[in-house]
Amino acid sequence: MAEATLIGTLPRTEAPGAPPRTDFQIVPLAGLPIVAAIIAGLIVAIAGNWLWALDFFHVVGGGLWTGIDLFVGFVIGPILGGLSLQARREFSIRFMPKMLLIMPTLVTMTLASGWQLARHVGNLSPSYAHHSWLVASFIVVGVMSVIAIGFLEPANLAVLYEMKKPHPNGERIARLMRRFIYTAGITGAMQVATLIIMTRITTW
Repeated sequence: MAEATLIGTLPRTEAPGAPPRTDFQIVPLAGLPIVAAIIAGLIVAIAGNWLWALDFFHVVGGGLWTGIDLFVGFVIGPILGGLSLQARREFSIRFMPKMLLIMPTLVTMTLASGWQLARHVGNLSPSYAHHSWLVASFIVVGVMSVIAIGFLEPANLAVLYEMKKPHPNGERIARLMRRFIYTAGITGAMQVATLIIMTRITTW
């Protein structure tokens, strides 16, 4: 729902030879109240140790995180590769600012609620029957989080700041976009491993 609400207006047509657009927001301000509401709800769920809400945040956050990573890496990536530089830029102006809010929110939702949920049901105890599988999932998710925060978001910001310049470097933007798409695909593939582990635990 947050992603759908954050979607911007339809593209406007620019005259051929027009200078690159720089009149876009790096951080879409209209999306900040939505992010704040989600984080506030997450804090309430953790503070109250509310099982249903924790499960909701974990499942929804993890599902969206996985789906977006797979979609960006394996659907949007190949499409962008066949577009002209101007078309890539127009797409990025509308897409990247939204991802700047969506991805950190989903990562926070998934990890914070998942940890509290595991504490709530006692899965963190070494005596838990599937403790080793749970530890394996923590390792996979930890690596994904480092990639998302350490590579995806910096690449995202770098693209946006470059496009804000009066004369952006097209090659630099293309290089950063490739990094963004590739790392999204990698985290998406790793998310599949997490899904395999978690579904295996619940059906053992």
